[in-house]
Amino acid sequence: FLKTLFDKLENIKEKYNKTDCTSVNLYFQDESRFGLLTVLRRMLTAKGIKPVAPFLHRFDNLYLFGAFSPITGCSHLLEMPYCTANTFQYFLDHIAEQNPTEFKILILDNGAFHKAKKLNIPTNIALLFLPPYSPELNPAEKMWRYFKDRVSMIAYNTIDILQNQLSDITKQLTSNTIKSICGNQFYKKIFKDVFNV
Repeated sequence: FLKTLFDKLENIKEKYNKTDCTSVNLYFQDESRFGLLTVLRRMLTAKGIKPVAPFLHRFDNLYLFGAFSPITGCSHLLEMPYCTANTFQYFLDHIAEQNPTEFKILILDNGAFHKAKKLNIPTNIALLFLPPYSPELNPAEKMWRYFKDRVSMIAYNTIDILQNQLSDITKQLTSNTIKSICGNQFYKKIFKDVFNV
């Protein structure tokens, strides 16, 4: 994938040149499940002392759809009840409407709903699929780690409380934080070489 990325971006550049968009940006896209089942993390304790953490064994959940730019630090986040072709279509339409003159290249995994035949990809979006079973090539995975570290070791009694916590984390997210987490130098260099930005 990395060896052919330059050529793939060159092909996308031809599509971009045929649009009325005035700028282009690269995003890493992914989804993650957040639920009432408590996220546990390792803890430091004195030798022989068992760590104690609050824990709920509930299975209510929600999904966050996200796209994160290592170039500008922009992000698009949307809460959804499920991961389906319909919710993914809604997410694509939503980010297409945000800054409609920006052409958005989304690097994403091979989830079945990402490739559903009924999807209507907006004209200012291009999808670039990663190889199967290669989450290490998608820096958006690191963003979910950032979110889950901030909701771990806490027992949320209701989905509303969890939603409020995720909303607070999103509001505090800065472009510098996104660039530092997603800013893979290899991706950034190839993107800049192709699009001269």
